[in-house]
Amino acid sequence: MDSITTTDCTIHFNDACYKPLNKHIKEKNFSKIFVLVDENTHQHCLPYFLEKLETNSVVEIIEIESGEINKTIDTCVGVWNTLSDLDADRKSLLINIGGGVITDLGGFVACTFKRGIAYINVPTTLLSMVDASVGGKTGVDLGHLKNQIGVISNPDLVLIDTTYLNTLPQNQMRSGLAEMLKHGLISDEVYWNKFKDLSKLTLNDLDTLIYESVLIKKHVVENDPFEDNLRKTLNFGHTLGHAIESYFLSNPDKTTLLHGEAIIVGMVLACYISTELVGFPKQTTIDIKNLFVNYYGKVEISEDEYPTIIELLKYDKKNNHGNINFVLLESIGKPKIDCLVDDKIIVNAFRFYAN
Repeated sequence: MDSITTTDCTIHFNDACYKPLNKHIKEKNFSKIFVLVDENTHQHCLPYFLEKLETNSVVEIIEIESGEINKTIDTCVGVWNTLSDLDADRKSLLINIGGGVITDLGGFVACTFKRGIAYINVPTTLLSMVDASVGGKTGVDLGHLKNQIGVISNPDLVLIDTTYLNTLPQNQMRSGLAEMLKHGLISDEVYWNKFKDLSKLTLNDLDTLIYESVLIKKHVVENDPFEDNLRKTLNFGHTLGHAIESYFLSNPDKTTLLHGEAIIVGMVLACYISTELVGFPKQTTIDIKNLFVNYYGKVEISEDEYPTIIELLKYDKKNNHGNINFVLLESIGKPKIDCLVDDKIIVNAFRFYAN
């Protein structure tokens, strides 16, 4: 697959990604190379990556604990201190090998350490390949509130090697697939239709679909890098999805949801609201719900939990002037941004999902 060049960085794919990596490292002559991993990517991904890496520079490994619960400023402080203790300077390079937690947090650490050092992302989950790979969003959570602290800053390179997907459990694959389904719904009915039978998708199919998904996000981000307009469409399903994810993350009686699992629920809710407010076809909403529930199962959310989740909407990053702004669909491939939604319609959306 050909590399994809964006305004600020280049995305390379599979075996072809390591030659430009090694060339970049040689040309830049970094003083030291640091590799950020969690315990999973340290074991399953790092050995393969180091076999491909060609450098005479000192390589230091920094490991953090996996999981959204560790995507915090406290974790950043630990990494910053480690970089400082290991004599990192402004000519150092940080390579982030992992899923969205690693690439988001590692990117933020790099952008802020000594006011910015170079970094490269090596996404190892399907979600991070199609979502975190493009757009330069970095950051951490504030308590249980998603991605409240961060900056937009692009890595030098992104390396998407689908070999790493062989290490993923099925629930992580399904989580990443949610973002690809979103890309289809907001941008392209032809792309969306390729997912009509999710059970038949193979890893070979995924290579092509990942590439197309990255192109979709590239188009959106390049036209609106700072989320003033078009880029907001990438938040379809995320307003309620993030609130649901945060609620499950903060509630000790709940099993934490993966990002994609929460976004799937958020997209069903958003489709229902779209039918109610902007004329999205009712039968299409029903079909999408059935497709998602059949493949992902149903997340149990009781009526008495709706108000707490709705209250969390006020922390959504798209809000302004006190308004909670939703992304809705007029039709597949035709999103509408900055839509205001009454709480009663949100409650009815939850009931539609539950029933």
